[in-house]
Amino acid sequence: MKVTLITGASLGIGQAFAKQLASEKHNLLLIARSENKLKVLCDELMAKYNIKAYYFPLDLTKPGADQTLFEETETRGLQVDFLVNNAGIGSAGDFLEHDLQSEIAMMHLNMDAMVALTYRFLPQMRARKRGKIINVSPMAGFIPIPYMAVYAASKAFVHSFTQGIAEENRLFNIQTMLLCPGATETNFFEAAQIGADRKSSFSTNKLETPEEVVTSGLKGLKRNKRVTISGTQNKLARLMQFVPNSVIIKALGNRMRKNLNYV
Repeated sequence: MKVTLITGASLGIGQAFAKQLASEKHNLLLIARSENKLKVLCDELMAKYNIKAYYFPLDLTKPGADQTLFEETETRGLQVDFLVNNAGIGSAGDFLEHDLQSEIAMMHLNMDAMVALTYRFLPQMRARKRGKIINVSPMAGFIPIPYMAVYAASKAFVHSFTQGIAEENRLFNIQTMLLCPGATETNFFEAAQIGADRKSSFSTNKLETPEEVVTSGLKGLKRNKRVTISGTQNKLARLMQFVPNSVIIKALGNRMRKNLNYV
């Protein structure tokens, strides 16, 4: 059975992808750590849209998680022809405020898991000369960001990898797209342990909804785009590419130091 595999599917953008694709009659395989949330979501989608929705609770930061997931699809007879690498986590604040192992775990999830799952499921797509891959990575991946240094660097890796592999996949009729949302109404800030008093330092006043991000992403995929930036304000912000990074970084650093009371 053909399925669309979505990581980080229990909340936020991943959940919005699941609901939208279920409404378009995709059969789904949903991945996240919370078994209860996944089960509830699958039951809801199957009842509402008359599709098949499977789930597999998994911590993608654990060694061998990608192989475990691949073997699970083989056991269940599931053929992944659409992969949405959405799972990710962030951190914010001075680099030395954070626990080293937490930062390394974030790097594993944001980078290693995405690469590993792409590597696992890409051979089958290439053999069929058909498939779709969306890697979700925010605007933070476009530039180095002080006080989000490791997070932004991990997302810069996603940006580079996705655009490079997209050209390789073009020869096999596989669409590969980078979806770049800005600040979105998800649990990102809570998961990154960014309190309400710090949230404005790392966000804009107007947040996108996960549904808006997914709509932009699927529209971009239909237009065969390699990079889709979600939201008008984020597209305007991308014009900052014409400003030297050194200028942007210094300005961001000065603003964040003041907002975070580091000075």
